[in-house]
Amino acid sequence: MSLTETLWWYLGNIWEYALQMLPCMCAALVLFFLLRPWRCRRLARLGLSSGPWREGGLLLFVTFAAGLAALTVFPACFWTAWHWRAVLAGARPVIPAVDLQLQLQTLQLEPFQEIFRAFRGPWVMFMMLANIGIFTPVGFFTALLWRRPQWWKSLLAGFCSSVIIEFTQFFIGRSTDIDDVILNTTGALAGFWIFWLLRTVAPTFTANFQCRPRGGNHYG
Repeated sequence: MSLTETLWWYLGNIWEYALQMLPCMCAALVLFFLLRPWRCRRLARLGLSSGPWREGGLLLFVTFAAGLAALTVFPACFWTAWHWRAVLAGARPVIPAVDLQLQLQTLQLEPFQEIFRAFRGPWVMFMMLANIGIFTPVGFFTALLWRRPQWWKSLLAGFCSSVIIEFTQFFIGRSTDIDDVILNTTGALAGFWIFWLLRTVAPTFTANFQCRPRGGNHYG
């Protein structure tokens, strides 16, 4: 496969995964606006306000997190059209049965095996890059939206999220691999350093994404 063909193949896979993220992202979008009045009242009681930049960043993060959940804490291909066509035709259960014995046999707790195999084929390389890239927003947005951002907070957010996902995947018939935790955590840490670079270049801009005291300067 040529480099151009490989890139197009990567883009095709990214597009397919993006489509699978859409249902949960749309649900999160609706929930975000339904809960917004409650959040505004809560912030008001604390003497704080959330400006349009922060609301926009929070909306992006919430919808992304919902899309990430769609890809990771549901059975494989759960949000694909062919899965639901098969379900409606009675040819496939909504949630396939899980063989826990098989899950134990395929449990991968030896680190760096997937990483070392990454250069053996485009699919393994794609999955390695995807595991890093899809968690980069986790580290970036937690640093952008939380008070007093620190690298270890982004790393911890990525690590804890990944552990929860891998634990859940064991019970839904998905692969559970320690390398995924390593790669996801690496992606979250990379997201923090992207935030750090952005804050260094444009500190006033990143300050817009923090809560502010009502009528005052940015909070924290």
